[in-house]
Amino acid sequence: MSIRPRVVLLFCLPFLLAAQNLAQFEKRVTEFALPNGLRFIVLERHEAPVVSFHTYVNAGSVDDPSGETGLAHMFEHMAFKGTDRIGAHNSAEEAEALEAVERAWDQLEAEQAKGAPAGAQQLETLRNRVQAAIAKAQSYVEPNAYPRIIEENGGSGLNANTSEDSTEYYYSLPANRIELWFLLESQRFLHPVFREFYKERDVVREERRMRVESDPEGKLMEMLLATAFAAHPYRQPTAGWASDIERLRARQARQFFYTYYVPANITIGIAGDVDPKEARRLAGKYFSPLAARPLPGPLVTVEPRQEGQKRVEVESSSQPFLTIVYKRPGQNHPDDSVFDVLSGILGDGRTGLLYRDLVRDKRIALSATASSTFPGGRYPNLFLLYVVPNAGHSVEENERACYDIIESLKRARVGADALARVKTKLRAALIRQLDSNAGMAGQLAFFRVNYGDWRKLLASLEDIGRVTAEDLQRVVRQYFVESARTVAYTVAPKGEGK
Repeated sequence: MSIRPRVVLLFCLPFLLAAQNLAQFEKRVTEFALPNGLRFIVLERHEAPVVSFHTYVNAGSVDDPSGETGLAHMFEHMAFKGTDRIGAHNSAEEAEALEAVERAWDQLEAEQAKGAPAGAQQLETLRNRVQAAIAKAQSYVEPNAYPRIIEENGGSGLNANTSEDSTEYYYSLPANRIELWFLLESQRFLHPVFREFYKERDVVREERRMRVESDPEGKLMEMLLATAFAAHPYRQPTAGWASDIERLRARQARQFFYTYYVPANITIGIAGDVDPKEARRLAGKYFSPLAARPLPGPLVTVEPRQEGQKRVEVESSSQPFLTIVYKRPGQNHPDDSVFDVLSGILGDGRTGLLYRDLVRDKRIALSATASSTFPGGRYPNLFLLYVVPNAGHSVEENERACYDIIESLKRARVGADALARVKTKLRAALIRQLDSNAGMAGQLAFFRVNYGDWRKLLASLEDIGRVTAEDLQRVVRQYFVESARTVAYTVAPKGEGK
């Protein structure tokens, strides 16, 4: 992506607020918190009898414990498996069967831990015992019971995603079904059941195989992050390392849930045909039983200062790819908006400097883009340049061309017309994407969590407007330096022709 959802909304807001001033918009937003710390932000939009819900959990792959990467992603899968009342024919017997699965895994892992002395026949017996226990637990499952209820009641857009910084759950329902959402969403956090855990673990392992191990771009990005970050957990893949995934246990996911899915670590955005008073009543009725627990401790690992350029090659028989990243501060830094505008100057479609120089004029690349924030924004991160070289042109040739553009920005300021054009194009291109209940519900939650106040989305519009050509030049000179740079690219395997 070349620009974050936060920036998308900045340029949508003037249109969203065209018929009302800021004070009128604020009147349509109601924010409240339950005694347990769970926070709600409700936006009234009565244009259609639909309501969108967005649950934002302030926990992502950066919070995965060492040796247990992929846990945040695993619990996202578990959250759709239902509750003690939804998803099983007999919950009491299922609970006993799930405990039997864990005991069988304990016995197998204890035998494997013996190393060489472990008997092959004994290991095979224990593996069969694990599979038999899993099969018995599976016999109680009503597949897809939780999402089926939502779909049968007119739900749409049911999905979730785990990123480096967060885990988010979202869908929309008809306005006359909002109480169903409060019931279902509260119950899956009040009474989660880790059914089909090992089945989903295999699914996650296969996702990694398809999206990383069998995908040259995925493999390159994973190696880029592992090289650029020496210590910070942004170096961890969101899906997890293969060896970690294969050893994840249900008890670890349960502990992750208990640690990070505390009410004060969850913010819920609601937008659409909804009465805020009724939303508050239903929130108290269904979510108040969630017990207040302490917030998880802060992430203490700080990425050390990079003292020189890093480079990494990834062997691949595919089309070559080139990535160049520079270390940059996190999203709460005063220069955050400058990086956002800079990504537009460099990578804004056919008018971006990268496209014009590498693709249109020199024809040495098939595509060339930029992203202001990679892989997440909560902590100091990376500004990304991504290039696909053209046939007959090398990674090295494209790399030099990228540096020439960077140096030109250091020498000369961006013209006023170019700066205005970037903002205008972003506004025109992105307005269509978030003029929706779902988009607003997500953004209200995002801004509240990441900036402490949903109103920051309005103030940020002014931040973008204040970015000057002098700011762009200063940031390029300060951050786009060789000692803060990491370069990752693909190369043909040794012995293989170009």
